[in-house]
This record gives sequence, C-alpha cells and structure tokens, in this order.
Amino acid sequence: MTQVLLKGGRVIDPAAGLDATLDILVDEARIAAIGPDLAATAPIAEIVDCKDKLVLPGLIDTHAHVYQYVTGRFGLNPDLCGVRSGVTTLVDQGGPSCITIPGFRHFIAAPSKTRVLAFISAYIVGGLEGHYYPDLYRPECLDAAATVKAAQANSDLVKGVKAHAEIGGFARWGLDVMKIASQIGRDARLPVYIHFGQLWPKPEHGGLPVNPDSIFNQVVETLKPGDILAHPFSRHPGGFVEENGRLHPLVPEAIARGLKVDVGHGSHFSFKTARIVLDAGVVPDTLGADMHGYNTHLPAPAGTPDSHPDEEHSFLGRTQFSLVSAMTSMLALGLPLDQVVRMVTSNAARMIGMEGELGTLKVGGVADISVLDDRRGRWVLEDNEGTQIVTDRMLTPVLCVRDGVRYDANSPSLPLARAA
Repeated sequence: MTQVLLKGGRVIDPAAGLDATLDILVDEARIAAIGPDLAATAPIAEIVDCKDKLVLPGLIDTHAHVYQYVTGRFGLNPDLCGVRSGVTTLVDQGGPSCITIPGFRHFIAAPSKTRVLAFISAYIVGGLEGHYYPDLYRPECLDAAATVKAAQANSDLVKGVKAHAEIGGFARWGLDVMKIASQIGRDARLPVYIHFGQLWPKPEHGGLPVNPDSIFNQVVETLKPGDILAHPFSRHPGGFVEENGRLHPLVPEAIARGLKVDVGHGSHFSFKTARIVLDAGVVPDTLGADMHGYNTHLPAPAGTPDSHPDEEHSFLGRTQFSLVSAMTSMLALGLPLDQVVRMVTSNAARMIGMEGELGTLKVGGVADISVLDDRRGRWVLEDNEGTQIVTDRMLTPVLCVRDGVRYDANSPSLPLARAA
C-alpha cells in the first residue's frame, strides 16, 4: 500500500468552493481523505510538507504539442511539459490526425506518466513540423468523414477538433477550411478549437485579398456553442484585437452565443494585447501554455528545420514559459488567484468533457494534485515583443501527484525567474 500525505498546504479547489489550510491523504491512486491534521490517521504515509504552498487539483494544460518525433521539432516530450512541470493532464492541440491517431495512442498517450488527451487535427497530416508546409493544409487535405470516424472510435482520447483561422490560410483558401472543420465538430459532437493570428506567411504570388479584421466575424458565423476561440492575447492581427487597437466588436456577441476563450499563451502572447482585451471585460475561460519545439530551448531532433517560415513573427521564442509561469502572467495582469486556478482546473475539465472527474479534489476521486510555490518579491516578466512588466507574485511548480504517484517538478524546460 502506497500512501502520501500532503500536509498543511493552502488547498484551493474552486469547483468545491474550497480554500483552506488542510491535509490531503492519497492512498494508491485515489484521494482517501481531505481535512485538518490527518497525520494520526496515516502513520505509514510519506509526508510531504506543503506549508506556505498552494495545493490544487491537478493542473490541466489545454494547449500542448507533444506528438514527439512524429511532428518533428514541433512535438515536445509529454512528461517534460506534464508531470515534470507540475501538470497532470495535457491536451495536445492538433498533433494527431485521422491517419496518425493510432500512433499517438500507442507511442504517446499509453506510455506517458502524464495523462495525455488530444484535439484531433482537422487536417489529415496533423501537426507535422508545426504546420511548416502550408500546402498540406488546403481544403483538399481534409477528410471530414475519416476524421469524424477516428474521433468517435477514440472517444476516450479525442476531446475536440483543432483548426486554424489565420491570415496566411485565408489568403490561400478563404473560409473553406473553416467550414469543413466546423462540420467535423458538428458531426463528431465535439468542440472545435480555433487558432487565430498569423501562422503562415502570405503567398508570395497571387492569393486572395484579406482584411485581417474580417476574419473573426467570418469564422464565428461557422461555429456552435462550446467551440473555443484561441489566442485572445496574440500580438498578431486577425484575431480579438482589430488593427485600430480596439477589441473586435463581435467578441462580446460571440461569447454571449456560448463560444469559449482559451489563452493559448505561446510565443505570440502580448501583455499589450492582453491589457486591451481584459480592460474591455473579456476574461478567458481556460489557459493553455502552447509550448512547442519552436518556442522552447530544448534540443531539436536531427534533421528538423532550424526555424519556422513565419520568422518575421518571431516563432522562435526568446522568453521561456510554462503553464505555471503563464498563471503568474495572468496574476500580474490583475486576474484573481481563484479565477486563474479555475482556468487550469475546473474550467479546463469542462472544456474536455471531464467535469467532476478531473479539475477537482474529492474523497474517492482520482489522486491528481499539483503543488506550487507562491512567493512574494519583485520579478520581471517579458513577452516576445520585448514588453516587460514587474510582478510581486511568482508561482513555480514544486511537484505533482498523478494517479497517486509523486513527481518532482524538475523539467529542463521550466523558465528561471528574473529578479527585478
């Protein structure tokens, strides 16, 4: 029998309305007890001192890229982004497709210590090299029927559909790809996760004229309640903020119609854009890190490209980040801790259709728990535009318990805090 006692931490579970100093006893893969001073009831448990630390439901990263090797440089090792970064569940966004989902299950999801789920790619090639070759993503390279079949046959793994609505694609194909992706989501009865902002450079010759401010409203018209609009804080045009620097007027209407918003941090995250969106009253529902091989400093597999063709938009990130550091950025932007915790726990669980099973702490429930340091001081945060802000609060992962097993947060991908 393996028991772990997380002792004396600040336990926060927004789904349960819980915020108190408590112990959590883990017995094998389940939570056996939650309460004050449980040491006497568990004399054989490994005691983990969590004083002055946050003890949260296992963190869920809603935007990961972890189809390692198959997606070339793009796909990272899932456990580096997952349990070794204090995160118990990853949702790969668009790595596997209808023709590669069996490999994703066998080589990624099954052996990983982290729980790995996926939003299946709307494109038959999936996320090869981070969508390096735009011509592979044209309308003729989608197979709606095959993608629906693959999603339904792998419903334990596939929790949604991934597609892109961005300037380079619109200059090539207009709205055609989005129409097919939206139909896949309807037929599979799954949410569609939409990337907004630049991904591919515009075609060198020809191409359709594109008004970046027209993309958002065209795409929203194709979507259904529960679909997810990603990258609201992107510095690229074609998304939540118009070229005039104001929130796109249809964003509030889209949210009122039941569409959801995921931060999808990534290397295109902008503090300036975030300020515009938040000041307009738009608060994202969920928070994904969007780490991948082009915006981290981890070694790349031999033979993969040195950079992405979208070079002018700094796809190669100079600032390291993680899901927990993205939580720090949300706090620095003024979001309350309870809201930020919801984004990576209960709201994320709802997004993937696992509300009540993940994203909460309950006796008898799965023992997925994240423990974070919550320090006070002065640190510099920087985005890839070079904008710097100073924060007085820094969250860093310490460890997590995934399915009852403890993992220390020792990933080489974790960023180092910069003192102000």
